[in-house]
Amino acid sequence: MNRFVSNEKGAFVPAKVDPEKLKSVLEEVGWRAVGGREGLYTRLAPPGEVAGRFPSLVVPLDSAAPDYSDVMGLALSVLTQDSEFWARSIYPRLAVATSDEFKFRKESNAPSGLIPWRSGEILVESARLTLLAGAKAFLGGARHFVNRHGRFANRYLDQILMGQTAAGSYIVTAYAPPHVAIPLKGGADVENQIVGVGTAQVREVTEAVVRSVEATVEALEHYRQNGSLAGFEDGVARGISYEMTNAILGMAVNSDEADIVIEWDPTSPPPTGMESHFTFTPPDIEPLSHAAVKLAEDQSSRSVSIMGRVHLLAKKEAGSPGVFGLESFRSEGPKKVRVRLANESDYHLAVRAHDDDLALLVSGTLEKEGNLNWLYNATVVRTLGSISEYMAPKRRSRVRGDSIPGQTDVFDQEG
Repeated sequence: MNRFVSNEKGAFVPAKVDPEKLKSVLEEVGWRAVGGREGLYTRLAPPGEVAGRFPSLVVPLDSAAPDYSDVMGLALSVLTQDSEFWARSIYPRLAVATSDEFKFRKESNAPSGLIPWRSGEILVESARLTLLAGAKAFLGGARHFVNRHGRFANRYLDQILMGQTAAGSYIVTAYAPPHVAIPLKGGADVENQIVGVGTAQVREVTEAVVRSVEATVEALEHYRQNGSLAGFEDGVARGISYEMTNAILGMAVNSDEADIVIEWDPTSPPPTGMESHFTFTPPDIEPLSHAAVKLAEDQSSRSVSIMGRVHLLAKKEAGSPGVFGLESFRSEGPKKVRVRLANESDYHLAVRAHDDDLALLVSGTLEKEGNLNWLYNATVVRTLGSISEYMAPKRRSRVRGDSIPGQTDVFDQEG
C-alpha cells in the first residue's frame, strides 16, 4: 500500500504517484485524452459533470525528465482543488497500488452521498456478508455454511479496504488487492510458503464472490419466469447459499434499486465470461426471503420409522400430546430420540408400552437439534411385543440395569 502525505491544501496524496496509474484512474472516471506526446506527457480533458471546475490537465509520463516533479505536483494540486471529487474518485484508487473494486450501491431519497442511518448500516452489513458468503463458496458450496469456512472468509476480508461512499445515492466501495496470498488454513506463514501451495490469491476468491452473486441473480431470473425457487436449490454448487441470499436481501430491502458493480484492476487481465453489474429491485425481496428460509432448512430432517423402547415420559402442559424418549433397536442411526407426538391419544400407548416393557413402532420427521435427535409430528404406528424379543443381549442387560424407573424430565440433556 502506498504511503501518503498532506499537500498545501490539506488533502492527502500518495507520496509516490505512478503516472500511468494516474492516467488510467482519470480515464476510468471519465477524463479523455485530447493530446500529448508519447512517453513524455498526456493531456486530459475532464468529464462533463466536472468540466466547469477543472481545466485540461497535463500528466507527465517521463519520470526522468528534469521538470517531472514540478509538472506532477501541479497536476495533483489541480485535482485536489475539488476535495470531494479527489477524496471519492481519485485518491482511493491511487492509494491502493492495485485493486479489484466492488461497488455496493443503494438508492436513497436523502441528499447526494447521504442515506438514512439504518439503511446505511444494512448496506455496509450486506456488503460484508456478500464478500464473506462468496469467500466461503470458494472452498466449496453449501446450502447453509453456518460456521464452516468462516476463518478463511475472514482472512479474505482482512485483505479488503473499504472506501468512502461515492456521491449519488449511496455507494460503499471495497478494494481487493488481486495478488495478495491468503492461507487456506489458519496459522500458515504466507511469506515462507511456495506461491500457490497452501494459499489462494485474493483475485481467485474475488472471482468466487462474483460467481456466487451471478448464480443468485440467475436464480432470481428463473423465479421471475417460472415462479419457482428451484434455481436457488440448483445453484448451490455455483455458490448460492443461505448466507448469500440473505446478504443480497439486505441490498434490496428499503431501496427503490440497488446494485453491485465490479471493476477489475486494469494491470491484470480480467476474468472472461463473467458479469460485472448486478441489479436488485423490491420485487426480488419475496423470492430472496423464501429462498433464504428454504436454504437454511436442516436437510438432515427426513421421515423415518423407528422401533424401540420407551424410556422417558413427560407432559409439560395438561391436554398437550406429550413427549417421550425412545431407545432405538436399530443398529444404524441415532440410538435415542425424543418423540413429540401429533396426537394426544398416542401418549397413552407410549405409557402402556413403558409400563409393560413393550416395543413401540413410531413414525415421524427426524431432526437433529444440538446434541438431541427429535422425531417431530410423530404417530405411534403400533405397539409390538416384549422388548426382550427385539433387543440384542448386551442391550437387554443394560435395560435391566436402569436405576430410575418411571417418569423422568425429558427436557434434560442426555448422552
